[in-house]
Amino acid sequence: MTQPSTASPASPGIRTLLLMSVPALLIGIGSAVVLRALDLVSEQLMHFLWDYLPGLFGASESTPWWIFLVLTLTGAAVGAIVWLIPGHGGPDSATTELGGTPPKLMAVPTILAVSILGLAGGVSLGPENPTIAVNSALAVAVFGRLSTKIPPALLVMLAVSGTIGALFGTPVAAALVFTGMVGAMAMPGSLWDKLFLPLAAAGAGAVTMLLLGGETISFTLAPLGDYEWIFLLQGFAVAAVSAILGVLAAFVFPYLHRAFHALRNPLVFTTLGGMILGVLGIIGGPITLFKGLEQTAELLEHPDDYTPQQLALFTAVKVVALLIAASAGFRGGRIFPAVFVGTAFGLLGYALIPDMPISLAVACGVLGITLAATRDGWIAIFVGVALCGDVTVIPLLCLIILPVWLIVTKAPELVVHPKEPEKAAAAA
Repeated sequence: MTQPSTASPASPGIRTLLLMSVPALLIGIGSAVVLRALDLVSEQLMHFLWDYLPGLFGASESTPWWIFLVLTLTGAAVGAIVWLIPGHGGPDSATTELGGTPPKLMAVPTILAVSILGLAGGVSLGPENPTIAVNSALAVAVFGRLSTKIPPALLVMLAVSGTIGALFGTPVAAALVFTGMVGAMAMPGSLWDKLFLPLAAAGAGAVTMLLLGGETISFTLAPLGDYEWIFLLQGFAVAAVSAILGVLAAFVFPYLHRAFHALRNPLVFTTLGGMILGVLGIIGGPITLFKGLEQTAELLEHPDDYTPQQLALFTAVKVVALLIAASAGFRGGRIFPAVFVGTAFGLLGYALIPDMPISLAVACGVLGITLAATRDGWIAIFVGVALCGDVTVIPLLCLIILPVWLIVTKAPELVVHPKEPEKAAAAA
């Protein structure tokens, strides 16, 4: 009787990997260029809206009526594009995760338009989801036509890798994300055979972004110092509460999304969302606006300048702003605002828990809510370490994340899953 073969599928040859590296590197570079261009255009518009224009009316970026006006008009502009312009701003970011089916090429201009408006107008969403959508659509359109031998799914993966590498300024983040995915890939070979092309795209994206002067997510805080057993308990307390905050946000998310979209017309519900964001911006101040990366740096630069009450307010306002922005039809990602929330909450833990190291507090605050938002332990650990700039927290985070994972693993996800009829209507 012939025994079934247990041999592993043959790994791709060196020649195949080298040939495929060409589109991988080009997609990585292109992904970074798109992201950097998006950043530069939105930054110029942001400076116009918040630095130059308010001065003409005797206001400033922190003037309450100006905050309300800009966010309301931003909501109206985004809603009008989603409602009236072909392409309609691409897929609803509330219903998408990193990757997935790329949008049609005709949607790319409107995705870029609504993303720029949201980033410049102070909306609490990041650039990751729209940028990945644009880069995926461009990669499939360009390289899919040049060669029918490259599967569209691989092109999407390379676009995601390149964009993640550019977003975080390092290919390590993309490698960690895809380590959890490559086991299900049909591509034969070892783990590093499967990671070879995504890592090439991510590395090209990261290096290109840094050469173009892009932002990084890395900061430096006071190091942890000598280990103490109490650090495990302190870190778990901060990470667990931060994760629970993310779980509660995920529970509310679909209800808010349904309530806004029950108004039917994007011009109506996105303008309403902009008005609510304006009120939240008045309550929390300018530091709670925008995607959150520069504001995170502001918190970490002078962490002792904020009272526990202020940090609690920043945390609460940013969570609500993230939910409103994502539910009301704005396009953008949830990772960067979640990082701000985790940082503010981590600093709150640092202020309230005696003798807790600031690096551990920030890392655990970010780890908890990032884990709840992404369901990816690797990226949660990576972002936590990058934020505090202290590699000595890694062993602690690797232990702390285990019980925190049990909190989030069966909880709702921070993404809306439309019902099948709604999916069909959207596709039509």
